Amino acid sequence: MVLALAVGSSGSSLVGSPARAIEETPQVMLAAQIRMQGNDCGKPLSAVKDAKRSKPDHEVWVLKCSNATYRVSRVPDMAAKVERLR
Repeated sequence: MVLALAVGSSGSSLVGSPARAIEETPQVMLAAQIRMQGNDCGKPLSAVKDAKRSKPDHEVWVLKCSNATYRVSRVPDMAAKVERLR
């Protein structure tokens, strides 16, 4: 459960209330990563791992966004290689 805290106007009281957590799906995570690298992904629709191109410690995904489709190659601790397909 995620707890959201609100501070009153006096700054002294804290009120806890449950908040809905954002679901971390592959498409949401990949979209966030490519956006941080300067690419445009309107609404992430799907992400499919490309088993043929993927290797140990080198994942390749096809990310479909509302405005574009990307091939995203990920290696741990490095920026993703992003190729726009459509």
